This record gives sequence, C-alpha cells and structure tokens, in this order.
Amino acid sequence: MSTTFKYNRLDKNNAAVLLVDHQSGLANLVQDFTPGEFRNSYLALADLAVYFKLPTVLTTSFEDGPNGPIDPAIRAILPNAPLIARPGQINAWDNEDFVKAVKATGRKQLLIAGILTEICVAFPTLSALQEGFEVFVITDASGTFNEVTRHSAWARMTAAGAQLMNWMAAASELHRDWRNDIEGLGQLFASHIPGYQNLIASYNAAKK
Repeated sequence: MSTTFKYNRLDKNNAAVLLVDHQSGLANLVQDFTPGEFRNSYLALADLAVYFKLPTVLTTSFEDGPNGPIDPAIRAILPNAPLIARPGQINAWDNEDFVKAVKATGRKQLLIAGILTEICVAFPTLSALQEGFEVFVITDASGTFNEVTRHSAWARMTAAGAQLMNWMAAASELHRDWRNDIEGLGQLFASHIPGYQNLIASYNAAKK
C-alpha cells in the first residue's frame, strides 16, 4: 500500500456538481445503461445536489444542432443553476464562461457526470485535475457507447487522479452519518432506488 495515500472525503462544504451535456440527442448514443437506468441516475445526482445544497453548473454542447437541448427534468430540479450553452467547444473546460462558473462556486471538489464518458466527462475531468481540482466522476450518471469505451475512459481518468463513484456512494460520503437526517437521506435513496422504498416503508412502520 502506498504510504502517500490520503483519504480526502467528499465534503458538502467544498463540493460542486457539474452536469455536462445531458442532452436529448446525445442520450440516444448511451448504450452501456438502459435509458431508464441512466436517466434515473443523472436525475438522482441532480436531486443530490439540491439535498446537500451543492452549487451546480450545467452545460450543453451545440444544442441548436443534433445534440439537442438539456433534459428539461434537470432544469426542473435545478432551475437556478447556471446553464452554459457552449457554441462549439467539445471540451467544456475550453469555454471561458463554463470555467468562470465552476471557479465562482469556490469549491475544489468536483462531482462530474455527462454524455459521453470518454469525451464530455473525460476532457473536463483531465483539465480540472491539471488545475488542481479534486475530481469525482459519477459513473452511473455518465454514459457512452459500450463497456469497452467506458472502461477505457475510466482508466484514462483514474490514471490522472480522478476517483470513480456512483451517485449513492457520493451521497453517503457527503452525509457521513445517518443520524444527521435519517428521513431526508432515506427519501433521496427511495426516490431513485425502487428497493429502497420498501426498506423505508419497513422502517417507518417499525417506528409506529
């Protein structure tokens, strides 16, 4: 085991969420999850941002073209989050307004998800790491063509220092302790994990 390893936990006071190119056209390219699974995961990440009061930046790529508009459900959850419509830059970090919005959050831990994993997620991840941010790639809220492409992208990002997490693990690490808010975290999980609805129902019944 490396003696230089340090476990820097996600901190709700130092984390921000970046949702990159969750657009109607690009969503048709995602094949490594079912459409329902994938949409549920990125909406869960949006709900996570609201629950933990994390500043969030949204961005789209060439939305007037085939990539299409952002999923309106994301805007419904995060109506006040800045939305940076990039006119052409493939790497969101090449867009000055996007970088300004990210830095304006004042946060150094970035939870990033998007479509496609190897492009829209990997490129800004590598750029942010180079500028000294900690990056946590939310794997189940990021989609691509197939598992080969996905794992190649994950390998590239982790080699550069990014960490891979799913949205539920990120929520758990941010929350730290169930006793901070049992009902709130339970409702976040139950809203996006069908089996968890039964668990919460059982818990609530036991309290009566």
